[in-house]
Amino acid sequence: MRVSVFGMGYVGAVTGACLAQMGHEVIGVDPSAVKLDLISSGKSPILEEGLNELLAEMVKLGRLKVKSSCDQAVAESDVSLICVGTPSLPNGALQTRFVERVSEEIGEALRSKNAYHSVVVRSTVLPGTTASLVVPALEKASGLKAGRDFGISMHPEFLREGTSIADFYNPPMTVIGSSSKSEFDKLCGLYEGALSVSGERLHCSVSTAEAMKYGCNIFHALKITFANEMGMFCKRAEVDAREVMEILCRDNKLNISDKYMKPGFAFGGSCLPKDLRACINFGKKADVAMPMAEGILSSNRLQIEQASERIMAFGKRRISLLGISFKEATDDLRESPLVHLAEILIGKGYDVRIYDPNVKYASIFGSNKDFIDIELPHLKSVLVESEQALCHAEVLVYGHNAETYRKTIPMITPDQIVLDLANITSVDCVAGKYEGLYW
Repeated sequence: MRVSVFGMGYVGAVTGACLAQMGHEVIGVDPSAVKLDLISSGKSPILEEGLNELLAEMVKLGRLKVKSSCDQAVAESDVSLICVGTPSLPNGALQTRFVERVSEEIGEALRSKNAYHSVVVRSTVLPGTTASLVVPALEKASGLKAGRDFGISMHPEFLREGTSIADFYNPPMTVIGSSSKSEFDKLCGLYEGALSVSGERLHCSVSTAEAMKYGCNIFHALKITFANEMGMFCKRAEVDAREVMEILCRDNKLNISDKYMKPGFAFGGSCLPKDLRACINFGKKADVAMPMAEGILSSNRLQIEQASERIMAFGKRRISLLGISFKEATDDLRESPLVHLAEILIGKGYDVRIYDPNVKYASIFGSNKDFIDIELPHLKSVLVESEQALCHAEVLVYGHNAETYRKTIPMITPDQIVLDLANITSVDCVAGKYEGLYW
């Protein structure tokens, strides 16, 4: 395939060299004459292990060329990859002027091209950027329509400096965001052949691909910060943090897995809040700041506050909560976020009913009964059966995702509102108005 790569910095130079090694004809485009001169002489414009040798070989074989003319690059290629930088502005906002300018230049070149052309955003941009900035710039400059006259997709990269060539051929996955199956298939074809790229190919929407890249980077930053805060915590406790983290990472059932990694409501229970507070308290006594751990508790409280605000914004007074324990299949109410949510609503004067088959006052004993009697004496008066909860509600709040609650979904009437905190259903399955927590 013939590929033009716009922006021959870190991502563009590695991508261009590797695509050329796979047998594609690659044209590198960059406004910097210095970069173009270096590449044309077989030298890398960046310091990256193995890239000098790979560029030199690809240039010598004629598979990688560089041009300063955008028109010529687009005319002589089938696919254009936008790989320009998106640095931070002083206020932290993303600078997208390079992406916009390249999109305009590609659009101008497309105006005089008769053949169908695919444009691929590989630069890291915020969700909505391709739709709100790239596509309008391309369409205005070209006079053409995206999806009809030219292809558009978002294809984030997963290249780490120092290991980028190895990462190119062995990515964790290949993500291609596009509304077109043919564009997805076309880009997948870039990575097939005798020398192919490993990993799963994933097709999603453009905005999902944009957001997913940010999710990955934020998660990586979170993991590093977590390991460092654990290091500080362990150091003060005279424990070897390396050994702790090595053992922690051996758990691929809960720790290094997809468990707890789905958007949903706040956490609670007898362990997580208590242990976070103990860790933070220990750190304070030992003069060890743990801002990430403190931020976890703050963020968790925010989930509950935002859910209450969403409910109150409906302007209805009769609310039924389906689920009250800290998670489904348990009767444990300790630090349940749904209890906190109920407390806020009752305190604001809302007429609340609660259905949870695992929490029935008559059958509760021990610490849970004591908890209700001392901490939540009013809770026993609002615990009802499912039919009563459904009949009472102007707003139904699903806090758990379990079969007993799924059975109530067909009974929802068109005049009822559903707030789904547990991803139990979808808008197509609800007769009334439906809102998901984050979907």
